[in-house]
Amino acid sequence: MAVWDDVVGQDRVTAQLAAAARDADAIVTADSALAGAPQDTPAPAGQTGASQMTHAWLFTGPPGSGRSTAARAFAAALQCVSPDRALGGAPGCGFCDGCHTSLVGTHADVEIVRTDLLSIGVKETRDLVRRAALSPAGGRWQVIVLEDADRLTEGAGNVLLKAVEEPAPRTVWLLCAPSIEDVLPTIRSRCRHLTLRTPPVSAVADVLIRRDGIEPAAAETAARATQGHIGRARRLATDERTRARRAAVLKLPMRVDDIGGCLKAAQELIDAAGEDAKQVADEVDTKETEELRAALGAAAGTGGRLPRGTAGAMKELQDKQKRRATRTQRDSLDLALSDLTGFYRDVLALQMGASVPLANDEVRDNIQRIAASSTPERTLRRIEAVIACRGALDRNVAPLLAVEAMTAALRAG
Repeated sequence: MAVWDDVVGQDRVTAQLAAAARDADAIVTADSALAGAPQDTPAPAGQTGASQMTHAWLFTGPPGSGRSTAARAFAAALQCVSPDRALGGAPGCGFCDGCHTSLVGTHADVEIVRTDLLSIGVKETRDLVRRAALSPAGGRWQVIVLEDADRLTEGAGNVLLKAVEEPAPRTVWLLCAPSIEDVLPTIRSRCRHLTLRTPPVSAVADVLIRRDGIEPAAAETAARATQGHIGRARRLATDERTRARRAAVLKLPMRVDDIGGCLKAAQELIDAAGEDAKQVADEVDTKETEELRAALGAAAGTGGRLPRGTAGAMKELQDKQKRRATRTQRDSLDLALSDLTGFYRDVLALQMGASVPLANDEVRDNIQRIAASSTPERTLRRIEAVIACRGALDRNVAPLLAVEAMTAALRAG
């Protein structure tokens, strides 16, 4: 299976990346020949014109489009050491050691950077820049995949700019962000930009069946419900808890008939998001704390007291865990708001007589009821209220206040 097989519904992008990987392979081959090293693969026959390879790439696209998947696949193709290349095969076989270790995240020269915090700071970015300045330890390229480039602080972006502006030889930066506006203009102007689209529902259902073993009917339902969001479709198809949460969110439009119902629905959304954050904390925070205490010499059975001068490290970990809890709560709320937007999208489709299939066909009765008792103008105002709530959460408005304002606006229409 080639590394591109998991990049769903992005034929144009994969064609560009495959061409760049071939040119990158030729560059490594030529450098090896000039250095007197054995030539492990010949340059592609008939290669002419400008190289498709460059040192910095920016992958943008809507959530669920597979930005990080495409970046990882490209990283694997750059590290491909398949002997088939000597016979004219394209890099990115998916089976060789370079491809396999890159895809699973264990390749020594592929750094996968993601964050479960609200932002990526200067300290972490400086560590990445130092890593990028090193020569490949054993692979063909030094590859840095930054999955959340939109979360770089302004200071961190300025630190990264120098490395992207003056890259080290054989270093490739792969940045991922929802849109080009989420990245500093000075950085994006130095990257080759690739735009991914939302994959077709049929393509997402196919990959769920093929890769995850989901039953066809369940895969089709999950893909349609999430409107092509690959990650959410997989969670919805495999996690009963996720399905229960989504079902509860889709009942919310029927519960905002009065102010009391609005406030109660808002509180339940916040409580559910808080429960998600607590679950992550229970799974991760205790383990992290015990590991740090052990590293500082205060493990269980040693009296439990931290050595002098180490309280700062513990405080830094607690701050990190608090930021992660905030991020988890926001992500959970954002997922609920996305489902709510999809509900009103279906309402609007019925009101306008559109021929598109409903994303939430399992609650068609409720959708028809709302559509019959409202107007397209009111539905649009309700969609705008959900979008405004998401914007308020991004601006650090207190979550309960933002959601209460939204539910009140949904009632008013």
